[in-house]
Order: sequence, then C-alpha cells, then structure tokens
Amino acid sequence: MTVREGSLEAPRRHAVDWKNPGFYDEERLTAELHRVFDVCHGCRRCFNLCNAFPTLFDLVDSSATGELDAVDPAKYRNVVDQCYLCDMCFMTKCPYVPPHPLNIDFPHLMLRAKAVKFRKGEIKFRDKLLSNTDALGKLAAIPVVAQTVNGLNRNPAARSLMHRVLGIHKDRVLPEYSSARFRGNSNPRERFPVRDGKNTPGKVAIYSTCYVNYNEPGIGHDLLKILEHNEIPARLVEKEACCGMPKLELGDLEAVERLKNANIPHLKALAAEGYAILAAIPSCALMFKQELPLLFPGDADVQQVAEAMFDPFEYLVLRHRDGLLRTDFTTPLGNVSYHVPCHLRVQNMGQKTREFLQLVPGTKVNTVERCSGHDGTWGVKAEYFADSMKIGRPVFKQMAAGEPDYVSSDCAIAGRHILQGIGETKAKKAHPLTLIRMAYGL
Repeated sequence: MTVREGSLEAPRRHAVDWKNPGFYDEERLTAELHRVFDVCHGCRRCFNLCNAFPTLFDLVDSSATGELDAVDPAKYRNVVDQCYLCDMCFMTKCPYVPPHPLNIDFPHLMLRAKAVKFRKGEIKFRDKLLSNTDALGKLAAIPVVAQTVNGLNRNPAARSLMHRVLGIHKDRVLPEYSSARFRGNSNPRERFPVRDGKNTPGKVAIYSTCYVNYNEPGIGHDLLKILEHNEIPARLVEKEACCGMPKLELGDLEAVERLKNANIPHLKALAAEGYAILAAIPSCALMFKQELPLLFPGDADVQQVAEAMFDPFEYLVLRHRDGLLRTDFTTPLGNVSYHVPCHLRVQNMGQKTREFLQLVPGTKVNTVERCSGHDGTWGVKAEYFADSMKIGRPVFKQMAAGEPDYVSSDCAIAGRHILQGIGETKAKKAHPLTLIRMAYGL
C-alpha cells in the first residue's frame, strides 16, 4: 500500500473541468505541467511504469542545470505523447494524489494537454483514422472487404507501404476483421426466469464493443454461452456506438460527448429496467464506469449507467458469491498464463478473472500484473512500436514462464501483443471467456 503523506483518506479524483475555457489556455497549461513535472522530478517513484516518466527524467537530467527550470517547455510535449492514459501512476504509485495538498493527477493533466493539442489541429490523419474504430469496423467487416483488408494486413509489401504513408508499423501484428459481426449474428433469448442475487441483477444486457463486434465476435458468443449455461436471461443493447475511449486518448472530448449522447439513453433505459450491463473489453467498461462520470459529473443518467456497468468476470464472480452460478466444469485448462490489463486493474474490483479461472479443476493460473505496453492504438504507431515492445518485455518473459498451454488477457489486443512478444511457443492465445466456455464443455 502506498503511504499518502498528510492524509489517511482514500485517493479520489476530481471531475475534469473540460468545458471551462481556462482548460484550453496554453499559458495555464504550461504552468501546471511545470508544477507537476517538478514534483515528479523530485519523487521519481513512477520511473518504471511507462515511457512518459523516463522521458521527463531524461529531459531534466540532460539539461544544463539538471533541474526542470533548464528544460525548454516546448519539449513537455515529448512527455505528453508518451502517455497513453492507463491511469496506473494515479492508482498505484503517486503519493501526491487528492486529497494530498499537491493535488497531482498526472493522467488527467496529460488528457488536458492532449485536448489542447487536438483543439489546435495538431493531430495526424493516421491518429484520427485509428480512433474511428466504429467507422473502420463497419467498412472493414463487410464481406469480401474483410478478406481484402486481412490479406493486405498480412502482406509485407502492403505493410511497408502503410508504414511509410500512414505510420502504422510494418511489424505490428494487427487484429483481423470478421465479416460475421457479433451484432446481427447473435440472437440471445431471455427465456429464463430472472433470479436476482444480493450482489447481482438477475438479467444481463451486453454492450458488444467495437472490437468484439468487428474483430473477435467469438468472445461475445462465448459470453452468451456462459450466460445461457447459467440460465441468466441475456439480450444485446438495442443500439450502440463506440464507447469513446479512442477519442479520449486522442484528446477529442467533443467527440466523446457525441458518443456519450448516442449511447447513454439506450444504456440508461436498460439500467432503469434492472439489467446488469456487461462490456467484455476492459477499456469500454472503464469508460462508462469512471471516465464518463468524471467528464460529465452532473449527468444523472451517466451515473446510473456507471452503477449498472460490470466487467463480465466481475459479474460472474459476484454471481457465484450469490450462490447462483454453476461450477460443473468438465474440461481442465492446464497451465494458463493470465495477464491483468491496466484498464481492468484501475477499476478497483480485484482480480476477478483470476479468481474465476481458479474455480476450474486441473487449472494452474500464472498471473502477470503489469502493463503489456500496447495500449489501444499506441503500440500500432511506427514511432512507438519499439517502445511498446520494450515496455512489454518483462511481461513477455513472465507470461512465457512454465511453458503455458494458454496465453490469456481480458484485453484481446494485449493478448495478441504478448503472443507476438513471446515469439515461438506452443501456447495458444485464448480470451478468458473462451477458456471458461471450454471449461464448461460448451
């Protein structure tokens, strides 16, 4: 546990005052960056989390005086560009977060700097393109188009061209698109009686997410099979758009608001009807649980949706504690190397996926709780690919230890990144939901 000087209270985050014109004032932003960076320079506790902090410390150490005052403020952007808003510094390392008088929230300061950069129009076409996950998926998942896109993504000549023209690294293994989308190819039936528990609503609505819908629909189908096996009534959210996390990471907060306005009415209606809302991608669950309530603190509908939102394994473990979940597993999973994604860790719910996997007889779980280094689109970009592999190197080593049968992460992109980092291995990549479906013999 981190000792927080001056207070025994739990850390708390303030709302993001992004609609205040002063939020975008560059002079004020630079002053706040200087204040926070000077505290970080004196502390250095976060040196091993990501590249943002080593970048900052290198700037200071290589300056004429070895102090922040000798660093050109124009170079502060180098630090901002290395931050991918994982929130781990706030949640696990920093002793100066609120209610400490120094009031440090490094990720939200980086978000502010990214928002200023976006408003100034200093964003690459590639970054805007990659953040349009829903639009890209709708196009790339069209039959025939999906085959073409997947073929190009595996073609060395095409990838070299993408590297030069778009700045998408030629060596990054990219997820494939599926023409058999999850939405449109799923028909869950609410044919079981609703059995509410002390900790869980007895019926579920699935927010499919862009990734499950367009890239790996099998994850969504596995979740449906698990719910049906446990006789939990399930349905899909009637209409949905991207959660907004890619736009948040870009600093496009107006787009986040537009997506919030598209999603919240449908999700709020389900929450009001007593549904637990499940999102199988940690970043999407985090967006609704924490980020949107901090961006729109006065929106009661956002808060109601946040309270109804669950990670699938969070829901399943609580369902088990209610005595309403089956544990009639028929297939052992052997050795599973399980990675806990950052966007799952910061939800502060404990290691529910590991807890559930350990219920399966004949299963040994090696848990790795460290950033994989990929983070959404960051590790796809040519200028950050090498850094993403460097950050992930300790994870690759730990995940490969003991010759696992499966490499698994709640973040499917992190799982793919880890498998690429491990290299030649007999281990198969499988999402934890897929493993539980297999364990049930479904």
